[in-house]
Amino acid sequence: MAAFCKRCLLRDMDDAAFFASVQAYVDRIPQEQKVPETLYRERLAQCGKCDHLVNGMCALCGCFVEVRAARKNQHCAKEIEIW
Repeated sequence: MAAFCKRCLLRDMDDAAFFASVQAYVDRIPQEQKVPETLYRERLAQCGKCDHLVNGMCALCGCFVEVRAARKNQHCAKEIEIW
């Protein structure tokens, strides 16, 4: 499992390091705070169709969609039905 850097700016990371950092963060979310994997994938699929998705971030709220989609207590800024 890749470690994430607690003191790196995104601009200082290459694309692979950035993705690894976000994925490591998602992996470290406590299981009781995460949605099931199938729902996570459904949420990401909805984000993938959205015009507000820009470089992995939501242009409406500024979140990293892969992080937000993983958390039970978070929702889509557009209030997509699956959320």
